[in-house]
Order: sequence, then structure tokens, then C-alpha cells
Amino acid sequence: MKSARTMLGLTLLAACLTAGLAVAPARAGDTAEPAPPPPCDVPAYLLSSESSLPKVTDAIKSNRPLNVLVVGSRSSTIQGNEASAYPATLHAALKEALPSSTIDLSVELQGKSTAEETAGTLVKLVEAKKPTLVIWQTGTVDAMRAVDPDDFRTAINEGVVALRDAGTDVVLVNLQYSPRTETMISAPPYLDNMKVVAQQHDVPLFDRFAIMKQWSDAGYFDLFSTSHGVDLAKKVHACLGRALAKFVIDAAHLGPVQQN
Repeated sequence: MKSARTMLGLTLLAACLTAGLAVAPARAGDTAEPAPPPPCDVPAYLLSSESSLPKVTDAIKSNRPLNVLVVGSRSSTIQGNEASAYPATLHAALKEALPSSTIDLSVELQGKSTAEETAGTLVKLVEAKKPTLVIWQTGTVDAMRAVDPDDFRTAINEGVVALRDAGTDVVLVNLQYSPRTETMISAPPYLDNMKVVAQQHDVPLFDRFAIMKQWSDAGYFDLFSTSHGVDLAKKVHACLGRALAKFVIDAAHLGPVQQN
């Protein structure tokens, strides 16, 4: 019985995390013109990193293809709308920013895998995909399952070491932010441990949690509403993809010449 209740709780929590996005209602105005799209402003400090991506830099400056592999969970996709999910918008934004470069991007979804389970697959994925850069989005499943934070940190550490040893650059992406689930899961231990591993191995950490919280606090997106909508998910993912592209370009130290 306890197992059944636990699985039901995880199912409901997953539904909140993956579908709990809703568009804030528009205010009445004097004009019939459609409201402008919500802004994707991100504080500069959230889009910069002291860590670098030397293999990405070398690939772009040497006119070699940039192969990106996104490894993520269900929050990396929009069911039935993969073309609108953040990996697709990331791909489009990178191609727009680096028009003279060949940008290839593939996605490996491991929707129900913990960091430990995913870490064990990374070397084979790199051997198969031969990426220049692996973007590893993780933490949501571990937080939902209340995995021991020390075990989580060990798994992230082992995964990053395996990726580095396999010869690829790494960007870590942490949990998504949802004000509706703050009382259901404890995100800070997982956020903190990802920061520790990123600092220890000098890899860039894209703080998706802080970025989405900033958007929520600023009123760009109503992430608390109980009404669900794919439309809002598409807008949030579009903003995340563009922000992540800027983050990668900054960490690769690509100047205006390379970007244009």
C-alpha cells in the first residue's frame, strides 16, 4: 500500500512539473492589437560562466561541425510538440547565432532515470553520438524520488568525469522551477550539489531553476496557475532554448565575428 501511494504521489508530482504551466490572463486594454509576446529577459549573471567550453570553441573556430547531445528527462520535452521544446529552440538559436557553422543536435530522453542511472549510460552515448558538447539536464527525478543528496552528488561527479574522459565538453542543467511543487519536493540539496560538482570540475552550470524563478517573480509567466496549457510550455521552452544558446556561446568565448 505504501508503494502504491508513493507511485501515485510521484505520478501527480510529475504531472505538475511537466504540465503545470499556464499563461497569465491578459488585462483589458483600449486597443484591439494582440499583446506582445512575454519577454525572455535574463539577468546577465545568470547567462555567464567562469568555466569554459574549449572543445566547442575549437570546433567553431576550426570550421568543424558542432555536435551537441542533450541528455534529459521529461522536462526537456513537450509531449507531442518536440519541435517547440527547448532542445529544438536551442538548436535554432545556435544556428542563427553561428550561421557559418554546421550545428547538429540530438536528444536522448531518459524520462524516469535518476542521475545515477543516466551516468551509467553516458559513455556509450558519447561513443555512439560523438558529440562535441553534452548538455546534461538532471535532478528532477532525483528530487521527486528523494534520492539521498550525497548519492546524487556522487552520481553527477562520476557522470561528469566519464564525459570529460570521453573527450567532450559538458554543460550541466539543473531542475526546472515550479512554485506549485515547492512544498512537495526539496530542491535546494540537489541544486547545491550540482553547483559543487560544477565548481569542482570547472564545468558551466546553466541555472534553469533560478532563471525560471526570475521569470515567475517578474510576472513574465504565471507558473503558479492551476490551469494547464501547451501554449505556455512552448513559450517557456522557447525562452529557455534562446537563453541556453547565449550561455553556451558565452562559455565558449565566441566573439561577435564568430556569432555573426
